[in-house]
Amino acid sequence: MWLHLAVLVGLYYLLRWYPERQVVTHLRDKFVFITGCDSGFGNLLARQLELRGLRVLAGCLTEQGAEQLRNQTSDRLQTVILDVTKTESIAAATEWVKERVEGREQAVGGGGLSLTVVPPETLWGYAKGSQTPPLLF
Repeated sequence: MWLHLAVLVGLYYLLRWYPERQVVTHLRDKFVFITGCDSGFGNLLARQLELRGLRVLAGCLTEQGAEQLRNQTSDRLQTVILDVTKTESIAAATEWVKERVEGREQAVGGGGLSLTVVPPETLWGYAKGSQTPPLLF
């Protein structure tokens, strides 16, 4: 009985440890799309990921916030004006992201309290009006 318990505990820790050991390679080829980058968590995340070499596509609510973010980072970070409460703004940002990410395996959308990986066809499908917005959390 103790042997079974020890094996189960060992498997539990192995399954918890293994995903944390995964490393994403070729960061300079990866795109990340983040909403809410005017200030707070989104702004900090965008700057940190850009420093680590990722290509950051940052959605900002105001032009002033977008300009400040561009001034603090390199050309690896691009901004778009995005109001996540307006369907037209989401559709326009989706097209903007699609143009830049074109042919990539996945796009990442996050903002505020979560970070979600979604396949591009989910974003593109929403732009065509077939789904609910994946960028609203």
